Amino acid sequence: MRSILFGIALLYVLHTSYGAECHGKPDPNATSNENPIYTKPPRFVKAIENGKLFTLGEGDDLIHVLHLWGTPYEMGFAQGTLMKYEATSMVNAVWSYLEDQVESAINGTLKLKIREWFLKDVADFGLDTALDLELLATRAYTGKYFNEEIQGMADATGIDPKKIMRIHMIGELTKGSCSMFGAWGKATGDNSLLQLRALDWNVDGPFKDYPQVTVYHPRGNGSVGQDFANVGWTGWIGSIQGMNSKKMAISEIGASFPDATFGSESRFGIPFTYLLRDILQFDQTIDDSINRIANSKRTCDLILGVGDGKLGEFRGIEYSASVANFYDDENLKPEAEWHPKIQNVVYWGMDWLCPGYSSVLARQLNKYHGNLDAGFTIHDVVPIVQTGDLLVNVYDLSRNIMYVSNARATGESGPQFAYDRQFLRLDMALLFSESAPLE
Repeated sequence: MRSILFGIALLYVLHTSYGAECHGKPDPNATSNENPIYTKPPRFVKAIENGKLFTLGEGDDLIHVLHLWGTPYEMGFAQGTLMKYEATSMVNAVWSYLEDQVESAINGTLKLKIREWFLKDVADFGLDTALDLELLATRAYTGKYFNEEIQGMADATGIDPKKIMRIHMIGELTKGSCSMFGAWGKATGDNSLLQLRALDWNVDGPFKDYPQVTVYHPRGNGSVGQDFANVGWTGWIGSIQGMNSKKMAISEIGASFPDATFGSESRFGIPFTYLLRDILQFDQTIDDSINRIANSKRTCDLILGVGDGKLGEFRGIEYSASVANFYDDENLKPEAEWHPKIQNVVYWGMDWLCPGYSSVLARQLNKYHGNLDAGFTIHDVVPIVQTGDLLVNVYDLSRNIMYVSNARATGESGPQFAYDRQFLRLDMALLFSESAPLE
């Protein structure tokens, strides 16, 4: 049966229709974010073997900061032990959410963008089997350490490991509208490197209820890689944003409105959330990341961003199964009046072809050009562009500082969107130097 399903999966080759562009734009009356940045350090909660739990922030702007040490299995087990309730709730909530979204897509009432070929798989085989097809299509390109970590989490929580694996395919099946920039040199004024990753996704889903910064400290029994911080949610081991101990950071945008230069997509390759995590865990320079992306078996249409604070360099990447094109401020694409080149800045607002948002992002970047810093980005760039409704990261890579804001969770008060809420400051040097718990 498995070979039959794999053969069926081989029949699906993805094709994208070009020529369209997004028609959204920010509210012209959008206002600045006047909330003060939270600067106190994380507060200790609990420690076990291979894990320490902290909280950061206060009141309704609170996130978990979880430190993990050991092998992939040990780190997964520690997360599952310390965060058993939250991880179980998160996995089950995402599964229910995916079921509801697929049903809505089939009924024509969908909010989340889901790929047509996946909906056909669901209609033909059911949701479980459709997701198993994705796992089969990506298995040969997925490092075994991902599944080892998932197994550890499953053993600690009692969750079916296959269920955890399945929900991690959601990134390959959906498209989020997000924004990013990298700014350095004359743009920042002090030659520092500043980077944005703003996640715009469905704030009606469960993700907003489980914000977590997971700090990995790989150790022992063949574990490799450096310390890194994965910014996302409890129980989520893929990466969509984060920073490592080598002063490198990642950004990502789902390209719902590409142009013909992207070529074709494929479902066979490494899931992009795993590739981005590999960048954080293994790459020490931006050249390492360029080589990794260029030589990987890629899948869907994306725009990626990688910054290296050691070198003060940032690259944006046009990413698909067909191409991996690397951009700096001089060769930035697409070329359009609404997407002007800005010295020492690489940026995209919400998508590849998105005039309404990219033009406002360009305006705000030009407004602060020469003095652009984390404060201006937080207070007067992302809230005016209205990007980052679910989750926002601002990386001050030269200073080794990261800022994060999460959307309003269920039952919380205050503004709904992350870009309007309080940002929390993290000293990454302190995070990466955290000592392991005593055995």
